[in-house]
Amino acid sequence: MKQITIDPITRLEGHGKIEIFLNDAGEVANAYFVIPELRGFERFCVGRPAEEMPRITNRICGVCPEAHHMAATKALDALYHVEPTPVAKKIREMFYSAFYVADHTTHFYALGGPDFVVGPDAPAAERNILGVVHKVGLEIGKQVIDARIRNHHVIQTVGGRGVHPVAGLPGGWSKAITEEERKEFEQIARQNVEFALFSLKVFEDIVLGNQEYVDLITSDTYTHRTYYMGTVDASNRVNFYDGMVRVVDPNGKEFVKYHPKDYLQHIAEHTEPWTYLKFPFLKGIGWKGFVDGEDSGVYVATPLSRLNAADGMATPRAQEAFEKMYETLGSKKVNGRYEPVHFRLATHWARLIELLYAAERMLELVTDPEITDPNTRAPITATPDEGVGCVEAPRGTLTHHYWTDERGILTKVNLIVGTTNNYAPIAMSVKKAAQSLIRRGTKITDGLLNRIEMAFRAYDPCFGCATHTLPGQMPLEVTIYAADGSTIAHLRR
Repeated sequence: MKQITIDPITRLEGHGKIEIFLNDAGEVANAYFVIPELRGFERFCVGRPAEEMPRITNRICGVCPEAHHMAATKALDALYHVEPTPVAKKIREMFYSAFYVADHTTHFYALGGPDFVVGPDAPAAERNILGVVHKVGLEIGKQVIDARIRNHHVIQTVGGRGVHPVAGLPGGWSKAITEEERKEFEQIARQNVEFALFSLKVFEDIVLGNQEYVDLITSDTYTHRTYYMGTVDASNRVNFYDGMVRVVDPNGKEFVKYHPKDYLQHIAEHTEPWTYLKFPFLKGIGWKGFVDGEDSGVYVATPLSRLNAADGMATPRAQEAFEKMYETLGSKKVNGRYEPVHFRLATHWARLIELLYAAERMLELVTDPEITDPNTRAPITATPDEGVGCVEAPRGTLTHHYWTDERGILTKVNLIVGTTNNYAPIAMSVKKAAQSLIRRGTKITDGLLNRIEMAFRAYDPCFGCATHTLPGQMPLEVTIYAADGSTIAHLRR
């Protein structure tokens, strides 16, 4: 049996490799998406004061520390049984919206976008942000850089640091916003809206304007029918900061909608011996393996998933873009809502719609008269015990769950990170792409392997964040092979 290894895989956060095994006929017998790294945050946080968690857990990732900071801060609200002040909630969401603009900009232009803007078969040295700038022009490249600079300025000003923010506190936020800052942020938010509209136009011109790319997006190679997860507001519209977690089936019918604190009633995790990452699945269906369809417990939590799980967007221009995507991709309305889009590469389009929503939502918040209220923290009077905090990280639903003693010292920590939700569908997408693209006699080229990588890249995975371990255990496997490839011994801890 022939083996093809893609190691390292590129344009992602964290580390991973793809192992493809061909049978004697030259067809793909199996493919594995292997995550070799382990982050032990759940274990080494035990014994620490809970209030340190917003500053510790955001070190999990340098790409989206704001997501961990926010989930941890909300978990402390629940842990200490304190309701943040109204202005604290608005500052948090405004801060989080600026982060979303910066993060989605990064992925589209630097990580996922090069496959379309430069081309999936372009030389590897050109499939990057520099290749994008060369293709679309220096002026557009400057707009991308400026978007990141101005939103990281907001993050640093409001969060206390440009990376790894420190402002989140149980019951509120450590910094109020002055009127001078509010005016500056309003201008930034308006620029963000224009930049988001511009980015959607880039996608329309370069991707939708190329029939080859449209055929690629809608091909069976990158299509899966699964369940979809996302946080929604009271009107079942997309919300990144707060709401109920909604799951719909492959036909768009609501399967379950639950409060984040009840996640363990609905989500369980499956393990495999060949990876450090776990595979969450819907308890109400059960683990049926790496298969899609209504009978499989596999679900997805991505920008496309959030749109599929919702009835629409909560801001006007994002709603227009939402409707355009579903109409263009042939989705029909059933009982007043669009059927899910199952084309995984359409996630890039959904990400830009979310970029526009985040920009519009930021503008709504910075023009709210209450945003400069100095009352940014509620007093804490209750004894801590247990708390769950949940937000929509760019890569999926992010859950932090803490248990403490009466002094607030952590006794147990559980994290289900955005990418962890997506590990099973990522593995399925990689295998399906490999089986579709590699046939008997197929010449293995760099471009072909990149098209297989595109299957995981649509999910914008962060594997540094996603790996964790059951309390007290660290699976370790060692396989010893003979020179002819036969197994001599297999050791497991």
